[in-house]
Amino acid sequence: METAEFVRTVDREGRLLAVAAEEAGPEAKVATCPDWRIQDLVGHIGAVHRWATAYVVEGHSAFRRLGTPPDLDGDALLGWFRIGHRRLVDALAAAPSDLDCWHFLPAPSPLAFWARRQAHETTIHRVDAESALRETPTAIEPAFAADGIDELLRGFQARSRSQVRSEEPRVLRVRVTEGEGEVWTVRLSREKPTAERGDTGAADCEVAGTAEELYLALWNRGPFPAVTGDTGLVDLWRTTSAV
Repeated sequence: METAEFVRTVDREGRLLAVAAEEAGPEAKVATCPDWRIQDLVGHIGAVHRWATAYVVEGHSAFRRLGTPPDLDGDALLGWFRIGHRRLVDALAAAPSDLDCWHFLPAPSPLAFWARRQAHETTIHRVDAESALRETPTAIEPAFAADGIDELLRGFQARSRSQVRSEEPRVLRVRVTEGEGEVWTVRLSREKPTAERGDTGAADCEVAGTAEELYLALWNRGPFPAVTGDTGLVDLWRTTSAV
């Protein structure tokens, strides 16, 4: 996907998140994140948006800690979120293609990284906000969902901090059953996971479904649609994959 597409996604998903949060109310429980209420969710994603904007606008070359959300609630907190969200979208849209700043996953450029990362960050938390309404979440485009699977498997979980480890070498296959039928092979061991595209070798467990179903399942926002083989690997993922 192109950077401009990710920026448009950040814009759309942030607006949907705000609408869902407003409808649910600040005290509503977030079904997908049981320890959070809506005000916790809005404070978190608002802080993340400002954190990302600072890299894009100010070009920081090293890691900076995430800021603390303000002591606001209700309409005031949502207003704060909307201002920060708009600043992020505008910053990404206006940033030069040769932007140079810190980023933490492989990417064609820092700008490509931040646009992609914030698109997925905002989408997952939009799903969280909508879960407080106990409704079916807004649909996610298959191509975007597949990109999110790739970012999670070959980006987040490929980092040394990943806790998805197995005492014995195991292989998890992730298979999209629509479109081009994208496939990932994830190798688990005592070391950090390694993932590659393609159906390479035998797998101990395979999870399969639409790109949206797998995207949400792998981010622990929904059930795995179909599991064959060793279901213990799904349990392992559920308990250790939080990022």
